[in-house]
Amino acid sequence: MDSYTPRPRPSGRKKNITLSAKEYTKITGTIASVRRNRLQDDIHEEVDVPVSSSRESRSRAQNEPSFIAETSFVRAPLNSRVSSATGVPKAKGKAKQESLDRVPLEVQEAMVLEDLLFVLMGIEGEHITFHPDYSSEDDDPLQGIRFIVSPSLDSSLRDLVERILPLGTYYTAIASFVELRSHLDFGMVTTPCPLLIPIVACVSFLLGHQDYQTLLSQLEHAFNSSGQFSLQRMWFYLILELGTADDPSADMSSSSSSTTDEEEAARNEALGLGGAKLKAVLSEIDKNGLDVTGGSGIAVKGGEVLTIIYERMQNMSGDPTAHTLYGTLLKAAGQPYVGMLRVWILKGRLVDPYEELLVKESKFINRGILEMDYTDEYWERRYTLRDGSTLSAPSKRQQAGVPQPRSVGGRLPGGACVPPLLEPWKHKILLAGKYLNVIRECGIEVNQEQSETQDEIMTIGDEKFCKFLEEAYSHANRTLLQLLLKDQQLIPRLRSLKRYFFLSQSSFLTHLLDLSSTELRKASRSASIVKLQSLLDLALNTDAHGEDQLYREDVKVTMAESGLYEFLLKVVSVSGVIGTEEGEHEGGHEEPQKKEKEKEDKKSMLAIDALTLDYTVKFPLSLVISRKTILRYQLLFRFLLHLKHVEQSLSAMWIEQKTPPWRMKVPNHPEFERWRLRVCLLRARMLSFVQQILVFVTFEVLEPNWRALEAKLTKVTTVDQLLRDHVDFLDTCLKECMLTSSKLLRAYSRLIVTCSTFALYTASFTKSANQAIAASETPGGDQAMNKRWDFLGKFETNFNHWYVHLDCVQFYASSENVSLLPLVVRLNSVKAAS
Repeated sequence: MDSYTPRPRPSGRKKNITLSAKEYTKITGTIASVRRNRLQDDIHEEVDVPVSSSRESRSRAQNEPSFIAETSFVRAPLNSRVSSATGVPKAKGKAKQESLDRVPLEVQEAMVLEDLLFVLMGIEGEHITFHPDYSSEDDDPLQGIRFIVSPSLDSSLRDLVERILPLGTYYTAIASFVELRSHLDFGMVTTPCPLLIPIVACVSFLLGHQDYQTLLSQLEHAFNSSGQFSLQRMWFYLILELGTADDPSADMSSSSSSTTDEEEAARNEALGLGGAKLKAVLSEIDKNGLDVTGGSGIAVKGGEVLTIIYERMQNMSGDPTAHTLYGTLLKAAGQPYVGMLRVWILKGRLVDPYEELLVKESKFINRGILEMDYTDEYWERRYTLRDGSTLSAPSKRQQAGVPQPRSVGGRLPGGACVPPLLEPWKHKILLAGKYLNVIRECGIEVNQEQSETQDEIMTIGDEKFCKFLEEAYSHANRTLLQLLLKDQQLIPRLRSLKRYFFLSQSSFLTHLLDLSSTELRKASRSASIVKLQSLLDLALNTDAHGEDQLYREDVKVTMAESGLYEFLLKVVSVSGVIGTEEGEHEGGHEEPQKKEKEKEDKKSMLAIDALTLDYTVKFPLSLVISRKTILRYQLLFRFLLHLKHVEQSLSAMWIEQKTPPWRMKVPNHPEFERWRLRVCLLRARMLSFVQQILVFVTFEVLEPNWRALEAKLTKVTTVDQLLRDHVDFLDTCLKECMLTSSKLLRAYSRLIVTCSTFALYTASFTKSANQAIAASETPGGDQAMNKRWDFLGKFETNFNHWYVHLDCVQFYASSENVSLLPLVVRLNSVKAAS
């Protein structure tokens, strides 16, 4: 016998429950017919009602919103109990209310209590309705809905009910605020997601409960279960929880309020008391919304919201309840702000999609730009404060990128408004994130030792929050400093810059000048940079040992586009480094200078005058050794190179003047011997002048300032202090080398150009000496001696300008730059020796 195997029972339920279009149409038609039948039954039941009232009831029933039409049911489910919002006030368009004149007082109280439970949630009751002047389309929703009590209510109950009604108005104002600010365009600080908690907390604190709905539930339970629950008891609970004896309806009183109530309202307003303050905050937050073009046209969001709440909290310091209310609002609304700050100062990432934070990012400046042109824009302009302030300039509201304030002298809009509690910390907040961002750009993972504070809720202005900011700033500082000084070897890099640009060991420059003398005599446009680069590499590799071998491949040869002194004079005239004297002096010589510049532009500049070095560094060292600092190094190098070249040329002239034409005696031509002596004396004075300048620059300026910089770098504590010390070192060197004063530059440039031009005529002077010796042996004698004296006299006249230079140096040494005093002593010794 085969074993019995039960057959599977057919499933009584289909796997897929779907409706065809025909079935769906049939069901919806059935529902519609049922609604029509119910509507007709209601009309027949009310046949004894006058015709006009029946028409109004039918119109109201047709306009009643259905569940399907209620778009905001998920967000506000109780709105389904409210009739559709029309422009006509409901009190005028509905059936006549049932009069309470003949209703017993106990029943009136019960009916009003039920209505109050709805009014406290913003829903119109049967005997407590919207004000006749209320219009949902014309009235400001942030002012809340005003309610009015039925005139037939007993006067003993009416006064107490009117004291409770403003609480419903406040609730509708806050609900409207949530509805209006629900867009993310208003930022995360004021959108309902983060702000729904503080909004509910506001009403809760007005009533003394942490949960407003819990209070209403307790009141409703007492109303339904306790026969002793009365209007007086409800008012007692509300006024007890409110925590103050002030009448909350003072600002919302009807037109029948007495003069005493108005005076009390004015007094409470002056003292910062009363319940309408929250409404004022919401109106102030929303009055500059996105649709407002007045002022800056920026919505009130981010830091500006926190500022408004904080200012209100300070104004309410005399009212403990209101002060606690705004303190809770500030704490809850500040959580998204604190969250964005924590991501910024802990990870170096700016997550601010709605521009609410005090830090802004210029996304067009990225690391890719640094690979091509390592400017310091990445550090100075990639991340900045929205209010435009910097450490050097605390207030820069008028600069580009800073929005206009709401009013003249008022607060800045949106995220540009820094909360007052963060005003002392704003620069540290900016720098902490910038430091970590640089570390992240280097591919290094940022690990903050802040694990114990990750899940801790902090409030703006709290002691824990301030300590957290300080620790995060210190950690970011230490991390980036260690990266620059140790990992990236910043100090050896700076020493190599000193070696190559300040010529601390200038043997390579001597070799370079000797090897490339032919190439450097050409015009700057004709000289081969490739050939000069190869000669520089050869000179650097000739006697490289020890630290000389470090980073020599980063040194490159380049040609400047303008002369050194022309460029410096242009910079000084634009920036006005030395006060108003130079500005007035240059104002009268604008046209001659333009003509001189046009002539100089037509002339071709020699390669030796345009020769300079460049230095290649990678990120993040490019933040310290930026293009601006490289330009300062190049100016000092060209200054030293010019001095070295002139010294070398005058030394070569001295060697030339040891040849027989300059040494042999010519007794029959004494005038030639005097001329020859004057030439040697002028060459010696020029060489002494150049050497004294060179010794002063190297031993009195560059070396002491470099030692001071090294001492500062060993004690530096912040990255910005490191950058500032480095730039100050270069600026001090430029100033003490007399490269920032227009008067000193003009006098000095004339002297150096005179010396270099004089050295160029070495062969001409030797040729003239040979011609003079040969002419002295002829019977006619030397006829060209007067021309020789005239030619030499021009050089002597031009060089005598160094006396003017000495006067300028003495003036600035006694008035502005004391470091020039050693140069005054040196030049005086040259003057005395001459």
